[in-house]
Amino acid sequence: MISRTKLNASRFALSFLTLLATAPLAHPQAAPTASSAHAAFVREVHADMDFLAADELHGRGSATRDEHLAALFCAQQMEALGLEPGGQPIDGHPSYIQKSALPDPLNPRIVQMLGKFQDTPRTETWNAVAVLRGADPKLSGEVVLLTAHLDHLGMLKPGTGTDLIYNGADDDASGTTAVLTLMNAIAHGPTPKRTIVFALFGSEELGGFGNAAFLKDPPVPLPSIVANLEFEMIGRPDPLVPEGTLWLTGFDRSDLGPELAKHGARLVNDPHPDQKFFQRSDNYALAKQGIIAHTVSSFGLHPDYHQPSDELTKIDFAHMDQAIESMQSPILWLANTDWRPKWNPNGKP
Repeated sequence: MISRTKLNASRFALSFLTLLATAPLAHPQAAPTASSAHAAFVREVHADMDFLAADELHGRGSATRDEHLAALFCAQQMEALGLEPGGQPIDGHPSYIQKSALPDPLNPRIVQMLGKFQDTPRTETWNAVAVLRGADPKLSGEVVLLTAHLDHLGMLKPGTGTDLIYNGADDDASGTTAVLTLMNAIAHGPTPKRTIVFALFGSEELGGFGNAAFLKDPPVPLPSIVANLEFEMIGRPDPLVPEGTLWLTGFDRSDLGPELAKHGARLVNDPHPDQKFFQRSDNYALAKQGIIAHTVSSFGLHPDYHQPSDELTKIDFAHMDQAIESMQSPILWLANTDWRPKWNPNGKP
């Protein structure tokens, strides 16, 4: 049971973050220094992680009210930045929320998976989607898509353990935070030539229902998406790759990873090919549509994966801060070039 003190603290945190995000943007006379930009990254990473992985969000269970709260949290940041809504209109007004009904009945495999979790209605899922229109008349019709999934596993049934909450700090509060932080940094800078879409998907853990809703009703034509980078589990370093690097699923399938690496991305090949991670994130559904889509990660197969122990105390924030910050310049390069990635021979799924 959540204590009144914890609940009040959570409400205060949400109110405080809302106040920060909705405050008028300052326009300093001088460009921010590298140190001040880094400090802003660090502040946002910690604030977003503190909210998304808090006990009070009950593990952001797929297609639950807590997933909806996480989506609203992301949508509020999108609105505060003045981005274009990419969701469905609500009462005739533009929205950042994309809602989609789940199949009824759910697949028996999914029902079995949910058997050990709290019995709660799971009838619809929520994405948060925003669009930053490109500034170049020729390139604004081309899109770079940045994604993560905002849901996790939720809570165990009472009496089934001492820690009932699957906080999902690494999986995938870390990826959601990466997209939000990059979104904030990019929105505060010069508008890129290409359009950038920021999409946080719901119900990935149930089988990708959020990305299916996005593909069914995208805010931009799917053929206009030149590349998708999904961020998944970047909260800890992987000991199988050099310090300070990330890995890209399906690195050999296209020329996107090597080209981003040429422009400063600390990306290497996925050191866990036997795990088939390319097929295990939201990027795969996009890749099957022909979109060059990969996942950025540093998951080192730690034992807290899909366990209640995936908590904030296990996050290596120094690694995570550096990981997110290291991707900003390469992504901006991709959003400002006319270069288009392509599948390598036999690389397209």
